[in-house]
Amino acid sequence: MDTFTPSDLKTILHSKRANIYYLRHCRVLVNGGRVEYVTDEGSQSLYWNIPIANTTVLLLGTGTSITQAAMRELAKAGVMVGFSGGGGTPLYSANEMDIEVAWFSPQSEYRPTEYLQHWVRFWFDDALRLEAAKAIQRARLARIAEHWVGNRKLADGGFVIPADRLKPALDASLRQIDLAPDNTALLTEEARLTKKLFKLACDATGYGDFVRAKNGSGADPANRFLDHGNYLAYGLGATAAWVLGLPHGLAVLHGKTRRGGLVFDIADLVKDALILPQAFVSAMRGDDEQGFREACIASLVQAEALDFMIDTVKAIALDLGRQA
Repeated sequence: MDTFTPSDLKTILHSKRANIYYLRHCRVLVNGGRVEYVTDEGSQSLYWNIPIANTTVLLLGTGTSITQAAMRELAKAGVMVGFSGGGGTPLYSANEMDIEVAWFSPQSEYRPTEYLQHWVRFWFDDALRLEAAKAIQRARLARIAEHWVGNRKLADGGFVIPADRLKPALDASLRQIDLAPDNTALLTEEARLTKKLFKLACDATGYGDFVRAKNGSGADPANRFLDHGNYLAYGLGATAAWVLGLPHGLAVLHGKTRRGGLVFDIADLVKDALILPQAFVSAMRGDDEQGFREACIASLVQAEALDFMIDTVKAIALDLGRQA
């Protein structure tokens, strides 16, 4: 008969965890064996529990500090920790000078190696690595089609995309993905489709003129929300890579110049499907950053985004690893 230890009962698969936290102006510490964050209000200190066994990502914004004991418990629970600027962007890390995506990954000598072994079998083959990038992009398109049409939650927010406008755009992109001879062509097609999706989102919500600006500069709320929401997707991408034991440097599409490119690759699976529409809905609704973040997290959890990321990357690793 199988027996279980108390620690086994506390374990929740990463793909089933519900919480992503963004904290600012607080201290994260261990209190009575629990990881908590402390805020000061007047002469009082208020303690709030962080259910680390049910948490995937912890983003620490401005005015935060964290103790060594808290980092130890977060690592034991497999929580991805990152330091960020105000509003969740840009993302920093104390052991990296890169302001793109760098995470404090939980460390363990007993991470699984099965998927890493399959991944590296094909990774050094240019043709197979390109096929992996195409597989991610195909899954991205399927996810967009699934979540943009007939979505009651988005429709309630005024985001209604006619299927006869979305489907031709996705079909045309799929043809270009299949024909792409290299990564440059694939990246070009990715950018072209995203621009088309921005146009559809603007038309659906009545947003008006929109130009994507890096780092969400200016007073444009949609740009700020896109940056903020994308970093939530990057956190899940980093978590998916960690769960499967894949180093962030083994990218298949975005890795030419950035060491953490695999996080960008995996995040592509859900960014346009889930984050993009919510950014425009929240911008038109006048949400603040907290309201937008809560809506994004709810959407990511409801869509089982992390589960989808892990399953997709796992399938790619096993399929192409066997072909190598």
